[in-house]
Amino acid sequence: MRILIVEDETRLAETLRQLMEDQRYQADMVGDGADGVDYGLTGQYDLIILDVMLPGMNGFSLCET
Repeated sequence: MRILIVEDETRLAETLRQLMEDQRYQADMVGDGADGVDYGLTGQYDLIILDVMLPGMNGFSLCET
């Protein structure tokens, strides 16, 4: 399973990534809404873990995209 983590708090994103990889998932991280859209639209991810309060675009707007 491939997971995208969209989170602007670097320590939290890194912790989530490590937890996912410890469970043998592949995880990528991005730190803002615009990058989240770009990565998410590639269709490579089975799951997106999404923060609501992101720089540039909030998580709700990203979900609508």
